[in-house]
Amino acid sequence: MEGEDAKVKVGGLWSGTIQVDLDKWTVSMLRDELGKKSNCSPDSLNVICAGRILKHELADTILRNVGFKCNSKILISKVAADQGKAINDELTTQTRLARIKAAVDAMTKRHTNDSFPVDQFSIELENQHGEKMSAVSETDQRAVMMGLMLHAKGRHFIEKGQYKEALEILSMGEEAFTLCNQKVLEMVDNVPLLQIDTVWCYFMLRDISCLSMAGRRLKEARKGLERCYGANMERARVLQGGFCPELAIFTRLELLEGIVAYHTELFKESHKALKSAQEKYNKLQVSDEALAQLVSMGYTEQQSRRALRMSDQNVQRAVEFAIEEKEKINKRIQEDRLRNKEIREQKSYGRTLMGKAVDMTILSRLASLGYEKALASEALRKNENDMQKALDDLTDPESNSVLQHSVDSRRRKRRKSFKEEDIAEILSMGFERSRVVKALSNSGTKEHAIDFLLRELPNQAGGSSGGSASEGSSVAKEDSQPDDTPGSQDQMQDDMGHPINGTSLEERDEEMEEEIAKSLTGDPLADYDIEVEEEGRAIVEYLTLLASSGHGQ
Repeated sequence: MEGEDAKVKVGGLWSGTIQVDLDKWTVSMLRDELGKKSNCSPDSLNVICAGRILKHELADTILRNVGFKCNSKILISKVAADQGKAINDELTTQTRLARIKAAVDAMTKRHTNDSFPVDQFSIELENQHGEKMSAVSETDQRAVMMGLMLHAKGRHFIEKGQYKEALEILSMGEEAFTLCNQKVLEMVDNVPLLQIDTVWCYFMLRDISCLSMAGRRLKEARKGLERCYGANMERARVLQGGFCPELAIFTRLELLEGIVAYHTELFKESHKALKSAQEKYNKLQVSDEALAQLVSMGYTEQQSRRALRMSDQNVQRAVEFAIEEKEKINKRIQEDRLRNKEIREQKSYGRTLMGKAVDMTILSRLASLGYEKALASEALRKNENDMQKALDDLTDPESNSVLQHSVDSRRRKRRKSFKEEDIAEILSMGFERSRVVKALSNSGTKEHAIDFLLRELPNQAGGSSGGSASEGSSVAKEDSQPDDTPGSQDQMQDDMGHPINGTSLEERDEEMEEEIAKSLTGDPLADYDIEVEEEGRAIVEYLTLLASSGHGQ
């Protein structure tokens, strides 16, 4: 269809008329033309039509779609250099926030609906007791997981001093939490912590206009923490073996309560909250002597400082805390290694027809009945993880034969795709050729084959290299599968070569997803173990203000 030519009248920095095609010209093309006419950079122009500024995000929009018609009038003006930079910075920020939201949404979907694993990590929810939250609905899991990831990313922005951006992310996290059942939210402490972080951003931006909202948020935060851990955080100490994880976060909470009370002229309440915050702040100050003692025992300065803070500066208790922390970290590392191995194994079995991963729990049950895992996984893959239907196929001779044929066919495909250089590389590590070929046949990729061979070493030589093998293989290569591995091309098509429904991979923002994953530390005390130097300065500032106004007693 031919576009409609139209005249547009221009005023302001340059006056005249220009001829445009309403159905072909975009806002960007209009900007370019106006830039030529006015001898200015297109990015330095403010373009206003019908009282609306045509912002940069409309660059690819057709003129008719933003309200242009024949004889439309526009006004152009030159944006100051710093204003133009501010506009571009705002656009960059909004684009980045949109990427974060989209990446979190994609990661949440993958980790809550049994999708085929594409990550080299897993995300699991735990309550305050460190127990996995597996008995909640998929909708609630997704809402909590999204809220947690956005909160973690928001805290990352806070640590970098980007408080405005942090507020945007925290707001998205709060919205995600509202989609969750209230009883589920009461099992975690992240909502009250998010409220405190939000008010902290208000304070660091010196946004006094948010005071009324800040007071409400702080009340909800205190109520939420007391619900999770008791009025005096006694349950938190029980969960942490008698240690004191709450001092730093309550220092910040009471400081903010004191600031809000000061600006609402509740000076007595302000003084009380600030003095309480100051008392906790002083308890968090680690002596050089105590710090040196723990560092001399082999702990890092960060580990030593945390241990002393959590143990109320008691060196002996701090050592106990550091030992317990090391044991917990080692246990978590071992659990992560086992989970990563399970993910790699799960990938090797491919997708179901609907694009789901093979259910490893059901697979283990079938294997315990004596069925070969490769055969049992093929039965589950074909039957969408329905155990009874899979059993029916495994016990029926004809169906079993078809399954075996599929398994053998896939193995032959993998075997044909082996590269001689991969075999040579693994042979150079000292393994026998027959074992290398067998490992590649069973595993499908070089990385998986090496892992398979290393796992066999303890049985072959009686050594203990299995642990290091897991460690090395768990970081071998993230999210990479050659086209000939199971779960890739041969799993994306049926036996006739037709595409399988539900297996197409969505385009992923891997850079942003990796950035978000790094902010998920897996450290249950990370939200409580915060630096409080800024809090210390603010406490002194507001106590001084109270004293100077005659309200310091």
